[in-house]
Amino acid sequence: MQTTTKTTTKSAFALAGVLALALTGCAAEESDVSGDGDGGDGSEDAGEAAAIESVDELVIGLVPSQENATVVENQEAIADQVSEELGGFDVAVEVFDDYLGVIQGMQTGDVHLVMSGPIGMIQAEQEADGTSILQSVRYGSESYVTQWFTNDPDTYCEDEPVEIEQEGEVEPFLFCNGIVEDGERVDYQPMGEDALEQIEDGTTVSFVDEGSASGYYYPQTQLNELGVEVDGQFAGGHDQSVQNVYSGDISIGTSFDDARENIAEENPDVGQEVVTFAWAGPIPNDGIVASADLTEEEQQTITEAFLNIAGDGGLEEGDPLYDVYEIEGLVEADQEALDGARTVYEEFGDQAE
Repeated sequence: MQTTTKTTTKSAFALAGVLALALTGCAAEESDVSGDGDGGDGSEDAGEAAAIESVDELVIGLVPSQENATVVENQEAIADQVSEELGGFDVAVEVFDDYLGVIQGMQTGDVHLVMSGPIGMIQAEQEADGTSILQSVRYGSESYVTQWFTNDPDTYCEDEPVEIEQEGEVEPFLFCNGIVEDGERVDYQPMGEDALEQIEDGTTVSFVDEGSASGYYYPQTQLNELGVEVDGQFAGGHDQSVQNVYSGDISIGTSFDDARENIAEENPDVGQEVVTFAWAGPIPNDGIVASADLTEEEQQTITEAFLNIAGDGGLEEGDPLYDVYEIEGLVEADQEALDGARTVYEEFGDQAE
């Protein structure tokens, strides 16, 4: 049975705010999520702010990309924020163990919004008839890459590893094979592909999860193109994949860039012991998919609610979406960018089933 953790909230602050607007007759032009109210006496705005009638409760499904405790600690705050933007409509957050579980939740109608990586988004589209509505922004970018890393740079680095300084009491991170030029990482693109040819058949590789874009789909696609068959081991998370290589249990692994940061506080020398030697991508950032149970108007209302929460892209530590997924901002889904992920997913076939 799929294990989930659920929290439900109905924001009293949001309801109070709507009533206050009604009493004072203020127009809520900027904060009206639906954007269709006349704002004359506030009553129409208040009704439309929570105008989701297809479901009794909006359920958001999350899959942790880091320690599950971080997600559980913030799930109530996320539910409360969304509820507030929807005028007090009931919102619940469920935390799933893996991507498969959250997709199945949307298939059965138990989950109405899936927050997932790009492959999970495509799965939700194609297997649960969902619609991608939003994408995350990190470091000012709407895309990222797979990073291949190793504790055996003599085998996989074709040049001398170079350093990039890190903040705090953390040793510099090492990169090789042209990923760093003039002290800066190059623009996101495939890098170090020649080094991947050094991977021998049967080599154990630490992948992240069977549904992870950067942790499995994209790097496995590279191996398929090279005709290399490896012994893939699923770590269960990006942090754990880095930890596998840092501890010496496995010599090479994959994750999003740069997941080494996630274990650097406990392991300040991780960037020295685990060297990034190749990239795959670019990959469109993770995002949010809406269920077909919601109408187009409801999907747009929810889209605008999340955009209001993200504001101008200045989310930071202490904001629930940042603390859970390091989301700095949100934008409406770039369907053209997602086409690349759709292609990878479709060409991958049944290998990840």
